[in-house]
Amino acid sequence: MLSGQKILLTGPTSQVAFPIARALAATNEVHGLARFSKAADRARCEAIGLCCHAVDLATGALDALPADFDVVLNFAVVKSGDFAYDLAANAEGAGRLLAHCRRARAFVHASSGGVYQPQGQTPLAESAPLADNHRGLFPTYSISKIAAETVVRFASKQFGVPATIARLSVPYGDNGGWPAFHLMMMQAGHAIPLHPDRPNVFNLLHEDDYTAQLPRLVEIASVGATTLNWGGSETASIEEWCAWLGELTGLEARFTEAPNAIPPLPLDLSRQHELVGRTTVGWRDGIRRQVAARAPQLLRR
Repeated sequence: MLSGQKILLTGPTSQVAFPIARALAATNEVHGLARFSKAADRARCEAIGLCCHAVDLATGALDALPADFDVVLNFAVVKSGDFAYDLAANAEGAGRLLAHCRRARAFVHASSGGVYQPQGQTPLAESAPLADNHRGLFPTYSISKIAAETVVRFASKQFGVPATIARLSVPYGDNGGWPAFHLMMMQAGHAIPLHPDRPNVFNLLHEDDYTAQLPRLVEIASVGATTLNWGGSETASIEEWCAWLGELTGLEARFTEAPNAIPPLPLDLSRQHELVGRTTVGWRDGIRRQVAARAPQLLRR
């Protein structure tokens, strides 16, 4: 784990970044940047030791933000559905942030497997074609993520800042994630939407693993950006993990075909395994832990 560093983490109130903030704050000076539109979110971040900066990356000035960070971890993402705003926040915002923090030794940018053209159950390597993958659910998401990657690569070269672009699969853990959402749907008796191209395969990445792998993402940063897929070493389908949720809780998973659902996106993790390493939390154990943390009353004895 990183230690003794001055770190800027964007999006610290999110499901993905909050566990990172909590882990890093124990041994580093961590600054959190977000809109902090909810006072409770800011209080939660301050309670774990973050120095909070309220900034809208689409429109806000960075003048008051320190510029002497050792490491920048950009996990902020906006999905408002407004193309102008989301591109300004996600793409231009990443570029402005990198330019402001040009003295950093590494800029880690969290991208998404949602940048790829779906190819069924074929694992996608970093060289696979890109596309507007998430259009059916989040109209601006994939395009914003592709644009942000381009801006980060340009700014990295322009300002000589080493960068890593990590394309996340499906992050989850005690703080939430897709399996937790599916469990809530099962509790409510709602049918879970599945893309017709079954099985709906992804790489669940537990918060323990993505937090533990961050130091390597910092170490492999390079000018022009090192780009790699980032997911759990095991693949699992929505069908499989919902069946496992059923075994754990006794709840029934019902499905409905939804052409606009996110299509299957298994990632080829060869580059991750080479540069960063394999993950350690198996998806069955991770989901069991998630249920125990978030809804222990549902676990079968």
